[in-house]
Amino acid sequence: MATLMLENGADVLPSTARREAGFQLGRVQAGLDPDDWKPLADIGSGMREIRIRDSAGIYRVMYVAKFEEAIYVLHCFQKKTQATSKHDKEIAETRYRVVVRERKEQK
Repeated sequence: MATLMLENGADVLPSTARREAGFQLGRVQAGLDPDDWKPLADIGSGMREIRIRDSAGIYRVMYVAKFEEAIYVLHCFQKKTQATSKHDKEIAETRYRVVVRERKEQK
């Protein structure tokens, strides 16, 4: 299973958080759950968020792994408030819809 990053990808994460995100996505590729995650069903079916704590801050990686061909990483960002911002949720939701639409068009 491939891991595909849409748009900004993990380059917004510092190297230590990027390494941890890669490790956690590797767990997902192996059929395991990340160490710290939560479902994001309000954004899209099968959406999840990996939670990463680092000395430089708190980061999130929003992804969907319900499609057999790939794990789609839809949005990565540094979390600065207790609640995930509406803007970050909208980015992930828009990219989720693009993935679903493009998969339908390919069939």
